[in-house]
Amino acid sequence: MMVHVVLAGGGTAGHIEPALALADALREHESTIGITMLGTSRGMETWLVPQRGYSLKLIPAVPLPRKPTAELVTVPGRLTQAVAVTSQILEKVQADVVVGFGGYVAVPAYLAARRRSTPLIIHEANPRPGVANRIGARLTEYVAVGTRQTRLPNARYVGVPLRRAIATLNRDALRAQARHHWGLEADRPTLLVFGGSQGSQRLNEMTVAATADLLALGIQIVHITGPNNQQAISSLGGSRYVALSYLNQMELAYAAADLALCRAGAMTCAELTAVGMPAAYVPLPFGNGEQRLNALAVVRAGGGLVVDDAILTPSWIRDELLPLLIDPARLRTMGASAAKLGCRDAAKTLVGMIYTAVEKSAS
Repeated sequence: MMVHVVLAGGGTAGHIEPALALADALREHESTIGITMLGTSRGMETWLVPQRGYSLKLIPAVPLPRKPTAELVTVPGRLTQAVAVTSQILEKVQADVVVGFGGYVAVPAYLAARRRSTPLIIHEANPRPGVANRIGARLTEYVAVGTRQTRLPNARYVGVPLRRAIATLNRDALRAQARHHWGLEADRPTLLVFGGSQGSQRLNEMTVAATADLLALGIQIVHITGPNNQQAISSLGGSRYVALSYLNQMELAYAAADLALCRAGAMTCAELTAVGMPAAYVPLPFGNGEQRLNALAVVRAGGGLVVDDAILTPSWIRDELLPLLIDPARLRTMGASAAKLGCRDAAKTLVGMIYTAVEKSAS
């Protein structure tokens, strides 16, 4: 049966990467499958999706305000337009199923699927669902969630879809190769710092301020600054400090490092627990608190630490993070605990859900 899948997941990497991981798993399952990604002109999908070899169709962005604002009165008109554009795309590609991951493109996709009677699957990565997926979950019986704490109608725990290179990563086996890739020494403690797909100014500034001390104490650092923050580290250098604006092959960073200092987005937590990597999580201090919930689940399992954004300082890095970084036994224990919480087969499970939905619709 020839199937065409439309994936709705745009904006940030937290929505895009799970969709792309699922696309890879679908193509691995059936090489001739049709795949179309929906996105908007303002998101990272404009370059991430074509880079991975998938067709991208753009629709108007319709942000849904979390609180009543003057912009709220314009939503119905803009949503109607976006649903019409999306419906035309679904009809043109003869979509057999729509899979949505939340975000700006999700609600138009969900409503267009409902209008066309196309099977709809929702995936929610966070423990606290966003507005789009709370709406979408009421329109379908197929609801997949990334954490056991997530509460949505018809929710089924599957985990978060991960790229095959991460889902199958053996950090110990790849470590020597990964460190050699960046010219790092094979036997020094190595810290990975990253703030999600956009980077984190706070993590960057505190890391830069602590770098000289860390290097003097024999630590190596792989620092992924984010695409708009490269200037923050332009004055640093040295063979044991590697700065990157963005990294597509995060598996190399996970293999090279002993410990991560990072934000606590759903994708970050899913990847780190899947590969069994200990981390010090610094949840975003604003939003709806979902990053703290993500981090606390890992901490309670014994796989990491959580530190408030305001507490993260160069002295905290030196006094609290450094002792952990040079304690291999504790790192191994934390890594093993993180791995018990991780899920490596979410993409495969979602592929099965997709074919079940398509076959049921056709019968």
